Amino acid sequence: MNDARQTREGIRIHEPADFAGMHAAGRIAAQILDEVGALVQPGTTTGAIDDFIRNRVTELGTVSATIGYRGYQHASCISVNHVVCHGIPGDKLLADGDILNIDVTVILDGWYGDSSRMYVAGKPSVKAKRLIQVTHDSLMKGIEAVRPGATFGDIGYAIQSYVEANRMSVVRDFCGHGLGQVFHAPPNVLHFGRPGKGPVLEEGMFFTIEPMVNLGRPETKVLADDWTAVTRDKSLSAQYEHSVGVTADGCEIFTLSPTGRFHPTWDRDQAA
Repeated sequence: MNDARQTREGIRIHEPADFAGMHAAGRIAAQILDEVGALVQPGTTTGAIDDFIRNRVTELGTVSATIGYRGYQHASCISVNHVVCHGIPGDKLLADGDILNIDVTVILDGWYGDSSRMYVAGKPSVKAKRLIQVTHDSLMKGIEAVRPGATFGDIGYAIQSYVEANRMSVVRDFCGHGLGQVFHAPPNVLHFGRPGKGPVLEEGMFFTIEPMVNLGRPETKVLADDWTAVTRDKSLSAQYEHSVGVTADGCEIFTLSPTGRFHPTWDRDQAA
């Protein structure tokens, strides 16, 4: 790994053999996100959800990437309603109709598996369900743009154009990132952009795509805890995240749900 090639932008180019390690780590992150769905109910605390995740991370033979990261003390970020990202688990009781993003990163044999999904406590409102759907679909539009010779601007444009066509907004203040045997590395994967702009994608690049989409305006602010980011206008926000690797003819998703529950995470009859 230390001898791996980097582009002039500092983006690491991984070897074909490295994909297996990313798939293994990503699969465990996805498994935990599958399992946690049953806990998301009105009356549950976000702290109880995080306790479950912390235990499963250990039981599955992995290490949490977030515990101890820049002083963070939890195995997940749980962002409820107008919290955009980096919500800190605690005593908050979930109410009926709350929407929440749960973000988990594990380390397995040195490789990082990073993914997040949207969940609903109880029954989602019509507008919340639509926000979640558009956010999920925008991620998949971004992933469809991943192939050698495309640019990171192509990914951002695919996401932004889809979101804005649905009269929602893309958060500018946070972005995806390179990963592999490190948690965060170049490039910054912006979820907005112009076609043909930014670094050119090459086979062997590993990174996350994780659009945050707001029902209202895109502006955010970080609260006094220095972690929690919220929408300035208090509008609902949603996010989905996959880790991907660029292949010769497209990409592989490292964090696919083993049980097909990446979206929707709640009962199918509620998603109709």
